[in-house]
Amino acid sequence: MDLGISGLNALLLGSTQGLGLSCAKSLAEAGVRVVINGRDAEKAKKAAADLGGEAHAVAGDVSDPAERRRIVEEARKLAGPISILVTNAGGPPPGPLEEHSHEVWRKALEGNMLAAIDFAGLVLPDMRAAGFGRIVNVTSFTVREPYPNMGLATGVRAGLTGAMASLAREVAREGITVNNILPGLMDTGALQRVYDAQAAREDITPEAAKARMAESVPMGRLGEAEDFGPVCGFLCSRLAGYVTGQNITVDGGLVRALI
Repeated sequence: MDLGISGLNALLLGSTQGLGLSCAKSLAEAGVRVVINGRDAEKAKKAAADLGGEAHAVAGDVSDPAERRRIVEEARKLAGPISILVTNAGGPPPGPLEEHSHEVWRKALEGNMLAAIDFAGLVLPDMRAAGFGRIVNVTSFTVREPYPNMGLATGVRAGLTGAMASLAREVAREGITVNNILPGLMDTGALQRVYDAQAAREDITPEAAKARMAESVPMGRLGEAEDFGPVCGFLCSRLAGYVTGQNITVDGGLVRALI
């Protein structure tokens, strides 16, 4: 299927592995010139090389406010004006709400909320000039249905959801859409930290905690990165031009909310 975005440029944050990389693969297959980002420069370069074509890499920590403008400026130098932005960052640590210090909260807000908002602001001029733009934020199913010991992640991502809902309406008439993808229990490194923590608290094996998680999903399995990327590709496409301000859950039926 032609997504109508061949030849455009995309910056994907936190995309050297897992869900972010899956998004990059879908966009690259659609003919998009992608810029991979991650904290590890060698890992970012390898991911870009594996994608082939005109993929590039820009290393940098999105949680560092001083790094954000540099990342965007380098992406522009390598690829050109940014028409597609996919924001993604490693999740905050799991655990009971009262155990997280003020500093942990500040770090989570910086990395999982304020970073995405800053990057959106930095690329909007490119999108406005082109009369076309796609912003997709990778958040979490917990924004829709809170999950035990995930209060920190839920709190900061709910804040991002609210900010992006406002942005979606502010730029809707300029050909720019803003949407969020909410992954469920995906078999990634981030989820491993969650079931490892559950195993330690409950004195069970990580394998048992992981199996219990998979059983809680109506489809009977954890999600894979390959389940996720095509949804991102669609939301970034011209086919999704009338879809904005939405939260698309990719979770195998885990969230029980009616809407």
